[in-house]
Amino acid sequence: MIQFDAVHKRFPNGTTAVHDLSLEMPAGGVTVLVGSSGCGKTTTLRMINRMVEPTSGTIKVNGKDVTEQDAAELRRSIGYVIQQAGLFPHRTVLDNIATVPLLLGWNRKKARARAAELLETVGLAADAGKRYPHQLSGGQQQRVGVARALAADPPVLLMDEPFGAVDPVVRTQLQDELLRLQKELNKTIVFVTHDVDEAVRLGDRIAIFRTGGHLVQCAPPAELLARPADDFVADFLGAERGLKLLSLQTLADVPQGPAPQGGTWTLTLDPAGKPLHWASKDAELPVRPLTDDDSLLAALDESIASPTGLVARVDAQGVLTGVSSRDDIHVHAGQAHSAARVVAA
Repeated sequence: MIQFDAVHKRFPNGTTAVHDLSLEMPAGGVTVLVGSSGCGKTTTLRMINRMVEPTSGTIKVNGKDVTEQDAAELRRSIGYVIQQAGLFPHRTVLDNIATVPLLLGWNRKKARARAAELLETVGLAADAGKRYPHQLSGGQQQRVGVARALAADPPVLLMDEPFGAVDPVVRTQLQDELLRLQKELNKTIVFVTHDVDEAVRLGDRIAIFRTGGHLVQCAPPAELLARPADDFVADFLGAERGLKLLSLQTLADVPQGPAPQGGTWTLTLDPAGKPLHWASKDAELPVRPLTDDDSLLAALDESIASPTGLVARVDAQGVLTGVSSRDDIHVHAGQAHSAARVVAA
């Protein structure tokens, strides 16, 4: 969907922001650009919709050279989300979302109907459309920003540190929402962040840049974590690469057996068969059931918190299907890590 071919960007003051960049961003995937400040990741993103013009090289979107297209029309065909949403303060939420469709010539009724539909899509109540941006929380404003970017149903969505200004809890919620939307909408997303954990969680591919706009490595998260290209990438990913890799592997293939009965600790269930807590003669401790889609990292964490070392497994309805032992989770984690290194090699 997006191709960079030997793209170079040098600003008038002589600063090279992007150096000889050749990179492909596949259709329907999330490509995350990461790196330290001044590495050129935001400049790279902004060259896609010509908010920054390349000095040399070629950038194509869906096979068309962006420099041969009208800049305003190009921008209207590409969704764009920035930090702190960038909403128009004097317009209602509904009118903010309808901005691009109106610029494209949609009639007002159709544009507002599309805006109302997108409120629900991004998880906001219908009455939020009547409010103004200052009446919303930071997380709600970011959801409106995403809705506005999606309003004209663009194939490409550019996101420049969109969740960087919200607290960690809201940030996680917004990441969850983006993952849900991507499963539903299958957009080509270019996402800029300085947060490695966010990159690993959201990206299908991660491109790591160093200062001066040099691309060091671009690969799927598991490959990147298992086999970084050099010391710079390894240091940037951090010392807990193994744990990050486990966050990408699911619990699905870990063996499970029946819950223990009659021992020191018993897993109590409600009438529907859903786990309630671990119970002993003298105490009750909380249980956090996991599904097949939960990560091995979450499973290891829960096995440590559990008084039995066991993890309760449930189906999509929350009904107990069995338990998995800490040992089995450890064994599968080691196998998953080894497999990832083989694939990366």
